[in-house]
Amino acid sequence: MLHVEALSKTFELSVTEQMRVHPFRDLSFSIPEGGFMGLAGPSGIGKSSILKCIYRTYLPTSGRVRFRSSMYGEIDLASADERRVAHLRKYELSYVSQFLKVIPRVSALDIVAERLLPLGYSLEAARDDAAGMLARLRIPETLWSAYPATFSGGEQQRINLARAFIVRPRLLILDEPTASLDRETTESVLALLQEMKRQGTTMIGVFHDWEIMKRVADRIFDLGEWKRSGVSSSAQLI
Repeated sequence: MLHVEALSKTFELSVTEQMRVHPFRDLSFSIPEGGFMGLAGPSGIGKSSILKCIYRTYLPTSGRVRFRSSMYGEIDLASADERRVAHLRKYELSYVSQFLKVIPRVSALDIVAERLLPLGYSLEAARDDAAGMLARLRIPETLWSAYPATFSGGEQQRINLARAFIVRPRLLILDEPTASLDRETTESVLALLQEMKRQGTTMIGVFHDWEIMKRVADRIFDLGEWKRSGVSSSAQLI
């Protein structure tokens, strides 16, 4: 489903003088359909940058990100044009970040329901499904009509998750999805991830807690070990 080949990213920083930072070089790995690969390693090693290169928030410096799309067949996300990337984000890719960026005066229910409208749902049907997802993620019904810009960090993260989960994407990218959640909500999220895996969603994610990651990931790529080993041709999976 996803094949990352010789992926590299370089950042050029200009503070007092030109500086180049290379979070990762020549990174390669594959994830089968319905598989879940976790990324691990110390802070600053490049985990989030890898996810952003796959989602194309960052443009990779070199390498390929081959994704098997239902719309376009096999497509290289590293070089695809912006129109195709936008379509894939709407219909096949979902990304869960640690931050919520939404229109301030839109209700939580409609922010989640909005993801279903391009898929042909009526507004009523989309709101029904959104209500079910918000309930599963333990957002109180009293907050469904409120604006998420006023929510706590944990509540905003649950809205992020609801927006990503409700479309049942082909590829789900997770950046610290449970970092600000309580134990009961984390269990709800893990149950939803297992359910989506059974339905064929492919996933790659970063978790702050290794024990949580081990419960959902089929494989874990330890970037710290990979860099120490000097291996550049393939992922070190444990």
